[in-house]
Amino acid sequence: MLMIFITAFASKKKAISPPNIIVFLVDDMGLMDTSVPFLTDENGKAISYPLNKFYTTPNMEILARQGIRFANFYAHSVCSPSRTSILTGQNSARHGVTNWIRSEENNKTEFGPEDWNWKGLTKNSVTLPKLLQQNGYKTIHVGKAHFGPFNSEGEDPLNLGFDINIGGSSIGQPGSYLGTEAFGHTGGNKTRAVPGLEKYHGQDIFLTEALTLEANAAITQAKEEGKPFFLNMAHYAVHAPFYSDPRFAEKYKDSGMPEKAQAYATLIEGIDKSLGDIMQHVKKLGLGENTLILFLGDNGSDAPLPIENDYSSSSPLKGKKGNHWEGGMRVPFIAAWVSPNASAPNQLKLPIAQNTIQGQLGTIIDMFPTLTWLVDIPNPEGHSIDGFPLQTQLNAKQNTNRDELFLNHFPHGDHRSNYFSSLVKSDWKVVYHYSVKGEPMYELFNLKTDPFERENLAESNPTQLKMMMEVLSAEMTAKKAQYPEKDGKVLELVMPR
Repeated sequence: MLMIFITAFASKKKAISPPNIIVFLVDDMGLMDTSVPFLTDENGKAISYPLNKFYTTPNMEILARQGIRFANFYAHSVCSPSRTSILTGQNSARHGVTNWIRSEENNKTEFGPEDWNWKGLTKNSVTLPKLLQQNGYKTIHVGKAHFGPFNSEGEDPLNLGFDINIGGSSIGQPGSYLGTEAFGHTGGNKTRAVPGLEKYHGQDIFLTEALTLEANAAITQAKEEGKPFFLNMAHYAVHAPFYSDPRFAEKYKDSGMPEKAQAYATLIEGIDKSLGDIMQHVKKLGLGENTLILFLGDNGSDAPLPIENDYSSSSPLKGKKGNHWEGGMRVPFIAAWVSPNASAPNQLKLPIAQNTIQGQLGTIIDMFPTLTWLVDIPNPEGHSIDGFPLQTQLNAKQNTNRDELFLNHFPHGDHRSNYFSSLVKSDWKVVYHYSVKGEPMYELFNLKTDPFERENLAESNPTQLKMMMEVLSAEMTAKKAQYPEKDGKVLELVMPR
């Protein structure tokens, strides 16, 4: 009798279809580049700021009502580190891709570590799509890849576990957003021409729309093959060059904003339309109740807005893409089922609170362990994971078993902030600036009382500074982080006196 029960239970469990997964990743989209407010007051209530009123993202609003959004979700401050972290579940300090990857040459910069992981991911890398592929998923990459330089294994997403690659290569930005310019092949920057998509060349179509059409076609193909799908929907937008999407330009022409900022807003709205189109397509195919969507950005905003006293396109957060302040690292994150139904089998396993804001910290590094947990894939032996599964937090609860740390390590120069390591630990944040041109510098902020980083407490609170630097040092050691180098010497952390 017991054996019959076990067999029946196993058969019932096996009958549950694996969930479809969409990671909807927007390039350079910061926390304020949306009409959905993510910042909250001290009671956790959303606050809408002027930039939220400038952008139009109705489908993000729908997604936020259907699911949960995070007020404190962190990514690395530039793109390749974040994208590699999503695929590996590792902090950039561990996987070694600590700068954006220049396709043509090693861009370690003047004092950067000689052996940082410029070549990026390889065929031997443990990646999320590879694990899903091995477990029966149709794995689809659409859009920007940027996982390795030219002539490397990481240049081609097919080497990293994807069955289908649409438009992905080494390049980190599109040569053109216009089909009439063949997306860079006949106009714009030809060194950054988007590969593939030849059937759209010469057409009056925007790159965002072409990629969306191809993504929907790949989803349909997966259904026809009877396979669950993993879609890495990684748009080139909203990265420069800031072409204006003509479908939305009229809406912003009287906004009083600079011309490039208006163009940026059209790119944002094009992304939002893509989100809505993909969700509608999934529903039309009858897959909505079994499809999870995770919407996020890869680093802080790079919107072309003036910088005033270090505040700009992430305002009221300080800084923007490439900075060590919060505006360089805080990104939008929304999780939802495409068609919420609390009794659907996979939604029973992963219930997601609706129309809710989660205040506890989450990070891009959490994508990998969350999705492998959902699909019951064990972590491969020898593969270190730095993130935490988000299932508790997605149900609007606190995960008391996770640390609330995020290390952003940038041992390079030639960006808005150079040669630094920062660490968020719950309400506190420390930033260490390496001594490449003088003495090391420290910044210390209490993010609870000073979320916009107006007051550096490094001198007035030496006890807290020392404690945070000790935690930072321990994190760097645990992840075997590489340091800047000068005159043949490694510039390790110097503790404050």
